[in-house]
Amino acid sequence: MSIVLKPGQATLTLLERIYRGEEAFHLDRTARAGVDQSAEKIAQAVRGSAPIYGVNTGFGKLASVRIETAHIEQLQRNLILSHCAGTGAPLPAAITRLIMALKLLSLGRGASGVRWELIEQIENYIAAGVLPVIPSQGSVGASGDLAPLAHMTAALIGEGEVAFRGATMQTADALSMAGLSPLPLGPKEGLAMINGTQVSTALALAGLFDAWRLAVGSLTTCALSVDAAMGTAAPFREEIHLLRGHPGQIDAARRLRELLSGSGINASHIDGDERVQDPYCLRCQPQVAGACIDLMRRAGASLLIEANAVTDNPLVLPDGDIVSGGNFHAEPVAFAADEIAIAIAETGAISQRRIALLVDPALSYGLPAFLTPAPGLNSGLMIAEVTSAALMSENKALANPRSVDSTPTSANQEDHVSMACHGARRLEEMNNNLAGIIAVEAMAGAQGIDLRTPLKTSEKLSGVIEEIRNVCPPLTDDRILSGDIEALKTVALSTTRLADIDGVAPVMLEPTP
Repeated sequence: MSIVLKPGQATLTLLERIYRGEEAFHLDRTARAGVDQSAEKIAQAVRGSAPIYGVNTGFGKLASVRIETAHIEQLQRNLILSHCAGTGAPLPAAITRLIMALKLLSLGRGASGVRWELIEQIENYIAAGVLPVIPSQGSVGASGDLAPLAHMTAALIGEGEVAFRGATMQTADALSMAGLSPLPLGPKEGLAMINGTQVSTALALAGLFDAWRLAVGSLTTCALSVDAAMGTAAPFREEIHLLRGHPGQIDAARRLRELLSGSGINASHIDGDERVQDPYCLRCQPQVAGACIDLMRRAGASLLIEANAVTDNPLVLPDGDIVSGGNFHAEPVAFAADEIAIAIAETGAISQRRIALLVDPALSYGLPAFLTPAPGLNSGLMIAEVTSAALMSENKALANPRSVDSTPTSANQEDHVSMACHGARRLEEMNNNLAGIIAVEAMAGAQGIDLRTPLKTSEKLSGVIEEIRNVCPPLTDDRILSGDIEALKTVALSTTRLADIDGVAPVMLEPTP
């Protein structure tokens, strides 16, 4: 079954479904009337004498050069070929699919002046599994993601490379195998395809979706750490968080209460514990994780607007005017990517401090050094903690904002740029680092709880430990741990093991309609 994209109505849930799945998708057919109407306005402009940017003029600094009617189609083809100047590793297939979905949503608003045939060409490629090969580098997030979107568009006209049936090949060869044909571009269609923020937005959305899953999972590993360190659940009482009022903080505290409910370890030291307060990495997890949750929700709301937006240039307005503007400038996406990066870095930073607490016998309330039953002979999780610190430090550097950078391009015509594309692309690396930190915390938390035997944790956390033990056995004598960390990174990034737990209310990125 093909997913129906309704222009202006996409949700984060729908976009994540496209990102994580392999279903075909197509534009809602009710969008055709508006698309056809705007295409006719462009056709009328071609027949007229007035200069219209990108329709019968050159591009960028060459906008003052008038193009003869006989060369208008060649103009669009030349635009695509000349802008295929990207470099770097190809974007993953999941990102490419999301880019194509976002482009359909934008074109479907009926303000871009493209023919319905171009929309059908994108849909046919998706249905056949023909995915353009898009180099990951080359956009500064200004006049759209020009280079990467040009590579995507080149495939639609039969040029460049595509991924098809598990192999990378020339587009012409794939089209022959798939029974498809290239589509010559009409007036403005090349410009409509490459002016837009769809690459930056898709990368930012993918970063958000994975960061959200990891942030929710970090609440689970925090609960493990609380019990492993024999911390108190008192700071998670609902009344504390209602008095402050931040929604993310309230949600985070609720989840921690639910995960720890019924813990025998927690109940065992309510009386007689000489400690008055736990360190911040335990006590303040709702405040820190909650702030990260709220930040990601705000970024998600901004990216959702962008996903449903028209971001090319010039635009066909409702009154029929064709007007040049600047909707292709990706500043909102750059800001959202920076916000997500900060949330990723902070989620990992506080998680890493809990790992450090658990391996330190001066702080872990009776646990052996480095969580090994025989410290000295064995080093236990000593270097696993160091690895988590290295990953945390990398993410701190990667979290430095990209949106405050700018450099003039295109002979100073594009004199302020957003840097949204690489600002969003770095989120994948940051999420991979965060998954490693959470993996080490999961290992340490489960090990610490095992060392509290015969005391038992809650039923829900016992189930989490079972999931951990499926890929990471308890640590007795020293062993190579890199394989355990990689396996637990997969657990952290999965949807059901740390983030979705039976009997624990979900923490939602997007409000329920």
